[in-house]
Amino acid sequence: MVKIGIITGSTRDARINSQVAEYVLQKAQSMNVADAEFEIVDIKDFDLPMFNEMMPPAMANKEYSLDENNRWSETIDGLDGFIFVTPEYNKAISPALKNAIDYLGAEWSNKAAGIVGYGSTLGVAATLNLRTILSNTNVATVGPFGAFSLFTDFEEMSSFRPAEVHNATIQAVIETTVNWSKGLKSVRG
Repeated sequence: MVKIGIITGSTRDARINSQVAEYVLQKAQSMNVADAEFEIVDIKDFDLPMFNEMMPPAMANKEYSLDENNRWSETIDGLDGFIFVTPEYNKAISPALKNAIDYLGAEWSNKAAGIVGYGSTLGVAATLNLRTILSNTNVATVGPFGAFSLFTDFEEMSSFRPAEVHNATIQAVIETTVNWSKGLKSVRG
C-alpha cells in the first residue's frame, strides 16, 4: 500500500487551490487504484512561519525545534508520494509552498510527485519551477502534469469547473505517481 498526499500550494484566505485539490482527490478515489490511499495535506493547517530553523534541513536528521515543523515532518515522512496542486504566482510557485518544501530534507527523498498547476497561463511556469525545486530534494517528478486555465476552467476565476478534456491527463498524473511511488518505496527499503 502506498500513501499519496495531495498537497495544497496556497494558504491565502481567498484561495481556489483547495477546490482543485478536492477535484484531484475525487478523481483518485473514483479510479479505485489498487494498493493506494489518498489524502489532502493542506499546508495552511500547519501554520509554518517563514523558515528559521538553526540547522539546515539536510543536516537536521528530522529533528526540529518547532512543534509545527515536527508535525509537518511526521506528515510528509509518512507519505510515499505526492501530488502537488500549485497556483502560479509571477511565473513561480507560491511563497507558502516554497517555504513548506524548504522546511524539510530527508522526508522528501526518494519519493515520487505529480504536479497539477493552474493560472492565467495554465500554471506551466509554476510546474517547471516546482520540478526544479523538487529535484533538489530527490523527489522524482512524473511526466504527465495537470494544467488548468483561470479563464476556461474557473467560473469568474473563483469556482473550479474543469473541462472534460482534463480527465485523461489527471488520470495519468494519478496512475503514474502511484506506480512510481510503489517503485521508489523499495528504494527507501
